[in-house]
Amino acid sequence: MNPVAEALYRTIRQRRDVRGQFTGEPLGPGVLRRVLAAAHAAPSVGLSQPWDFILVANAATKAALHAHVQHERQVFAATLSGERAERFAEIKIDGVLESTLSLAVTYDASRGAPAVLGRHAIADAGLYSVCLAIENLWLAATAEGLGVGWVSFYQEAFVRELLGLPAGLRPVAWLCLGPVTHLESTPDLERHGWAHRRPLDAVVHHERWTPSPTEAEATVGNGTGPPD
Repeated sequence: MNPVAEALYRTIRQRRDVRGQFTGEPLGPGVLRRVLAAAHAAPSVGLSQPWDFILVANAATKAALHAHVQHERQVFAATLSGERAERFAEIKIDGVLESTLSLAVTYDASRGAPAVLGRHAIADAGLYSVCLAIENLWLAATAEGLGVGWVSFYQEAFVRELLGLPAGLRPVAWLCLGPVTHLESTPDLERHGWAHRRPLDAVVHHERWTPSPTEAEATVGNGTGPPD
């Protein structure tokens, strides 16, 4: 394998959704610009580039988002019971206060309109484009030795008001970014026993979709499969 490919695959394997390892130290010179440039280099439907990046360093803004996230955590926790509730209680869900910087990534469906080439049949293609930019950013940050954490416990309306987003602009992600003590070798949710990564062979199909052996057994067991 050539060195460039090896470095890329290593970065992909090292990437983690960071929660508790942020140091709060400042970013090195030029790092943020390079990471954002990598995000902005992502492919997009019709070259619409429907993303914007809002950099949030203000302590009051971050504190407001953190308080909202903790409220949403309580809302979700109330739906759990037993072992699931116990496991969730041990999981840290954000690094908003600890990270150096927050990045809100938005989607503008009007970018490139009215005729966005390639979006006429797949309405969400623009949203997918924003997710590609986020992945570019995430891998670039990992390669730079930084951590990224995607905060998903928020209501879009709250973030829209908090950041003064105009109508039509959708907040897709709130990312925490900054130097970290280390990147965990195993994802947090696996370490806490919340979920486990599926093997590659379980999600690869040929020609047509077919259930994996585990899914087929579950279907039969639920009484929805073919009779014995």
